[in-house]
Amino acid sequence: MTAVMTEKGLPAAPADGGRKSPPPRRRRRGRRERAFDEVPRWQIYLPLGLYLLFTLVPFYWMLLFSLRPAGSTSLVPWPVTFDHFEKVWNERSFSVFFQNSALIGVFTLICTTGVALAGGYALARFDFRIKQGFMLALLCSQFIPGALMLVPLFQIFKNLSLINSPLSVVIAETVFQLPLSIILISGFIKNVPYSLEEAAWVDGCSRFQAFRIVVLPMLRPGLIAVGSFAFVHSWNHFLFALMFLMDQDKQTIPVGLSTLIGADSVDFGALAAGGVISAVPVVIVFAFIQKWLITGFSAGAVKG
Repeated sequence: MTAVMTEKGLPAAPADGGRKSPPPRRRRRGRRERAFDEVPRWQIYLPLGLYLLFTLVPFYWMLLFSLRPAGSTSLVPWPVTFDHFEKVWNERSFSVFFQNSALIGVFTLICTTGVALAGGYALARFDFRIKQGFMLALLCSQFIPGALMLVPLFQIFKNLSLINSPLSVVIAETVFQLPLSIILISGFIKNVPYSLEEAAWVDGCSRFQAFRIVVLPMLRPGLIAVGSFAFVHSWNHFLFALMFLMDQDKQTIPVGLSTLIGADSVDFGALAAGGVISAVPVVIVFAFIQKWLITGFSAGAVKG
């Protein structure tokens, strides 16, 4: 095709000013992308609102029963009364149950996090012959319910004179939390470049020093995720505390809630107040650590 020349010998400008129209296929793709971005907001907010309503209604019902007077049928807690909270906290010994649950939860958190950290590092950094079999055993152990292990655990703790001791509950909770915790920590350590540890070794650090200085600070989200999961599970678990703790002054909140349900009647106000006391600490903890929790679980869920 011959170019059109002007009088000065320069090529003439195109008739459309040099602009090129995009190909039709790309234009149709852009239309589809714009149509996808222009989804009506109600199609997003309506399912989320229904799910939020489905989730919050039981909590509101529990809060309603705990704050309204006994015998009231109002759907609004007015007049507000705190008699149910005073009753369960003082008369039903929930102050003692709260301390016991917090003590068991904190020690379970420490033990689970420490052992899972060592086991996860070994799985992530070392290769040994039974590694795949060990990982398979950890995964299969998640299918074993705790009720099946009550009799052997009771016999073991009886021989060790740990029955009616909070240490028995801490050991049982730690054992059942370790498989998932080790898998999560192992996946999180695999995301830390091995070259960082090697650089620390070159600088004169031992393996433990390299782990403490280089790797451990980068594991904060994973440790928070594993620790919070262990704490909440031990806080809410009912079976081990019921079977291994005999004295009332050593019981936990879930067992204390069961004592509010009588054979012939149920004190719904006191039961709802105890439920609020049990739920509030967990809600506060998750409100402060939700960012670290999501990061830790997403980073630990990698293919090993």
